Amino acid sequence: MLYRFSLLACLLLCGGSLMAQKIAYSEPERDDYKSTEFEIIGRVGGNIMVYKSDRGDNAVSVYDNAMQLKQRVKLDFLPRKIISMDFVAYPNKVFMIYQFQRKDAVYSVCATMNPEAKFEQSPVVIDSTRIGFYSKENKVYSVEYSEDKSRILVYKINQDKEDNNVFYTFQYDSSFNFVNNSRLSLPMEKKSFLSNFNLSNNGDLIFTKLERTSNRDYTVNGELVIKRSAVDSFEITPMKLQNQLLDEVKLKLDNNQHRALITAFYYKQKRGNVEGLYISKYDYEQKQQVFEKLAQFSNELKMNARGESSTNAAFNDYFIRKIINTKDGGFLLTAESFYTTSRYQPWNRWNYMYGPYGGMSYPYSYYYSPYSPMYYNPWGWNNSQGNRYHYDNVAILSFDNEGNPQWSNFVRKSQFDDGADLYLSFIMVNIGSELRFLYNELDRRNYILTDNSIQPDGKISRLPTLRNLDKGFTWMPRYGKQISSRSVLIPCVYRNYICFAKVDF
Repeated sequence: MLYRFSLLACLLLCGGSLMAQKIAYSEPERDDYKSTEFEIIGRVGGNIMVYKSDRGDNAVSVYDNAMQLKQRVKLDFLPRKIISMDFVAYPNKVFMIYQFQRKDAVYSVCATMNPEAKFEQSPVVIDSTRIGFYSKENKVYSVEYSEDKSRILVYKINQDKEDNNVFYTFQYDSSFNFVNNSRLSLPMEKKSFLSNFNLSNNGDLIFTKLERTSNRDYTVNGELVIKRSAVDSFEITPMKLQNQLLDEVKLKLDNNQHRALITAFYYKQKRGNVEGLYISKYDYEQKQQVFEKLAQFSNELKMNARGESSTNAAFNDYFIRKIINTKDGGFLLTAESFYTTSRYQPWNRWNYMYGPYGGMSYPYSYYYSPYSPMYYNPWGWNNSQGNRYHYDNVAILSFDNEGNPQWSNFVRKSQFDDGADLYLSFIMVNIGSELRFLYNELDRRNYILTDNSIQPDGKISRLPTLRNLDKGFTWMPRYGKQISSRSVLIPCVYRNYICFAKVDF
């Protein structure tokens, strides 16, 4: 469930910041080493559920509200080598959608889990695809679900031809009853790639088709693509970029107003400086463009953002992290300053722009998978030797319903670590009356979790250190997940074991 950032009464605003946080830790489990992969499923039927995987052993840990382990359920029925795992959690159940390879075929399957991590029905096979014994690209299926979770889409994209993508979609409702399927083609140009897949509450698949420069540094052309739930064709709306070059493009749906928001930092020239924000809003119910504009950053904003950079280059190290819709039709955007330093190679923004998904452009693989599993993986793409990772200030930019800047502010921080960045960056928690930013600060060689709040008017307050920060726990904030309107679950490392801390605001 997503929680909108709304304007509440002043009493609530004041009270929210003064409420003491409550922290409850889980006990480290014997099999949960630092190398264990996990995904936080969420709160289901009063329990808190976490999926864990370690060298082919899969399990779900079920905790009570005090983070006491109720049971650990081994998923013995799963094949040993799971390609990917997706969870769609409801108040009383969880759909576990997974894919695996058996011989020369990949299968997509859905199993329904109750709040005790028990499976009362047999798994349902969604689809299967033959890929050949020698295929290296064995991830075939991707999963999207709508904001209200009334629609779930499993899809695959066949890339057997350089100039054509063939989509196969399978749509289900919140009871995992079959709604419809489709097969349709989308023409592709040589330098084009697909990204930002979203599913609306109506079951419409909405995404972007973008074209980069030959060296993949910038986006030079783009289109908003919509595949309606019950229609086997695509609607395409071009983005009018003129002579501007775009950074990583982000898409956010506003299901209340049936609008799609596209944002990206823009440049005026190659290897130039970030000048401002490209903003486009499209009404996908009325099928019309609402507006498309460039919001140039002022010198004052750049001076506040610059850190050790020059004013003109102030936003060159910033990456867009989150977009939050507001009730008045506007939005908030958070962006974090991130860069690396190394003895072996200079910092290059474009090496990190698309994260672990940089391979989304061509050369082609037979089946196109836009996303990898989003669970914690300690051996991920950015654990390079010789790199020092820096995560600095977070910019919060507010825009009204016409895309005009309202206010801006910054969470000031300076973080770095060598070789890996597991404990760096932040988690943003939306508790309705305010946003909370949790991140680690280094204090005498130990990380201390720090809490900042931002009010609807942009005022930032640094709050007291969270209580019950027991010694020996090192928090990994950016792998946390909000599990209710005022609770967040954050993984920690304790004596080389993974455990979890629930924070109630």
